[in-house]
Amino acid sequence: MIEWLKDVVDHDFEAAYNYLSLRLDADRAKVAVKALRKAEVSTRRANDILRACGYAPLPLSDPGVHKDLLKSGDKKLSPVLVVSFDRGGDIADGYHRVSLAYNIDPFADVPLRIAHVPELEHSR
Repeated sequence: MIEWLKDVVDHDFEAAYNYLSLRLDADRAKVAVKALRKAEVSTRRANDILRACGYAPLPLSDPGVHKDLLKSGDKKLSPVLVVSFDRGGDIADGYHRVSLAYNIDPFADVPLRIAHVPELEHSR
């Protein structure tokens, strides 16, 4: 069983911005991260997060997932950051952690912050 921190580690917001700024312009990425900082931590099932964001789970052999697996043995993992758009969502930070949870139990509850940002267009 994975143990989770009660809230997101601060550097994960920077990681979310770095990812989102590759997908969106810098101003829109800032708006999304600001909304994530204001969002409260809730939980969703690992399979639902992946499905809503259009991702397949990474295998345990993936280097990032494996690193989180090793880390989870002695540390709690940070909740995930998800941005919800009008047509789906995206994992702004925590894809490896969601994949790890899915590989252990697809129906496991994963803590996350969700920010719905309707004015952002999501194009994958």
